[in-house]
Amino acid sequence: MSEHSFATRAIHAGQAPDPVTGAIIPPIYQASTHVQDGIGGFREGFEYNRAANPTRSSLETQLAALEGGAHALSFASGLAAEDALLRGILKPGDHILLGNDAYGGTYRLLTKVLAPWGIETTTVELGDVAAIRDAIRPETKIVWLETPSNPLLKIVDIAQIAEIAHAAGAIAVVDNTFASPALQQPLSLGADLVIHSTTKYLGGHSDVLGGAVVFGDDRFYDQVKFQQFAVGAVSAPFDAWLTTRGIKTLAVRVRQHSENAQAIAEWAQGRPEFAQVYYPGLESHAGHEIAARQMSGFGGMLSLGLAAGADAARAFAESTSLFQLAESLGGVESLIGYPPDMTHASVRGTPLAVPENVVRLSVGIEDVSDLIADLEQGIARVGR
Repeated sequence: MSEHSFATRAIHAGQAPDPVTGAIIPPIYQASTHVQDGIGGFREGFEYNRAANPTRSSLETQLAALEGGAHALSFASGLAAEDALLRGILKPGDHILLGNDAYGGTYRLLTKVLAPWGIETTTVELGDVAAIRDAIRPETKIVWLETPSNPLLKIVDIAQIAEIAHAAGAIAVVDNTFASPALQQPLSLGADLVIHSTTKYLGGHSDVLGGAVVFGDDRFYDQVKFQQFAVGAVSAPFDAWLTTRGIKTLAVRVRQHSENAQAIAEWAQGRPEFAQVYYPGLESHAGHEIAARQMSGFGGMLSLGLAAGADAARAFAESTSLFQLAESLGGVESLIGYPPDMTHASVRGTPLAVPENVVRLSVGIEDVSDLIADLEQGIARVGR
């Protein structure tokens, strides 16, 4: 399957037709346990749903193929995937280097859940090589990066940071949720592990929660797999099936997301109401050249800084109609959010705090002229 193009892998990897009936879509194995042929005689390795399930296994094969990985594991949520990865690899006394613009839930997990367990986190500007080298310690085990980052769309050089991490004896973990494997494959750039909230672009329809870890090689797989089995935050069969169904249209969806977001970013760049337009597809973006080199497109996420400040940003987020006010991202419908009080409320007062004038857009695949008209009406309402 690896010799096929991305769109073909997304549709066919792990998706062999049912051998009994010939059904083109593999069935949902909605079962909690599996009959054994004698004690320990597992059929195709399946014993109990927490350990493995055929539908989840098919999704894991699909996920590994998308990222060019050796293995993948599917979880009940993105944070469940992060938690299993971190506890599978780290021990008390270890240190993580985290970018200074990251998902608030990741920061909360590190600083509120794992810190009392003895894991220390330092945030750093990952675009500053000298700052990264200065922040790495002998006990640093992971350099964790998002690119594009959430919500300020910072771009960092994956290959460069992976090289720095490896030279220090650490590993590079990339949260690839914003880009999706349709636009970026961090493992091919030197990253060791990739993390996803499959809730977002992979599922793509705002109807299923999930997460995944993809492994570049055999290292760490057994440790994280043990956490998955022992703690049990696995994706349910129907959730795994929904995610697989979403993945099959990922390539075409992301292409439209990106086209729409580029048009909106160019529209916003010419509007005086916006002091900042955070979108790597703009040549004015500080990370544009890196993004153009390591991504095949610029994605469907963008953020806007309202020139009139926080009150205007909050009002704008509540004044659109096609862009519906909601958390999450990556679905076919457009969403708008106010990160300081929504997705990133947990990082208020920290180095990751989001500017108060910022709104975040998850640009859907609706007709872009309708989306721009909706944003124009939202701006007009704010100005009244």
